[in-house]
Amino acid sequence: MTTILGLEGVAVLVWLTLEAEPAHLVGTGGAIGAICRHLVYQRLAWETFPIATLTVNTVGSFVFAVVAFGDAGASAFHLIGIGACGAFTTFSSFSVETVQLWERGQRRRAAFNAGINLASALAGIAFAWLLTSGL
Repeated sequence: MTTILGLEGVAVLVWLTLEAEPAHLVGTGGAIGAICRHLVYQRLAWETFPIATLTVNTVGSFVFAVVAFGDAGASAFHLIGIGACGAFTTFSSFSVETVQLWERGQRRRAAFNAGINLASALAGIAFAWLLTSGL
């Protein structure tokens, strides 16, 4: 019998091969991105509109796109793109905040929040693409 986490007879199958270097880069980038997101939320806390979430999603989309379209190496992509931008941006907070606005009866503000998050993230990506493509 196998004992894993105190449970006897549990078999664990691992289907994922994790290379140490990319994992360390993603983890380090994730820590950096999470701290940066926390700082943005401290500076841009608004009671009436989730401006901090809009900011991190817009900036994060732009930075991720610069890394993706700018032919950054694999290490930079793991550190900045997947790690830092992945932890910096937030779809879950955006979703919860939009529903909270809706539940408080602020339907127009909720719809605006949904639209402006999508539009600004796509605009950030488009701007990054223009910068990196040389157009």
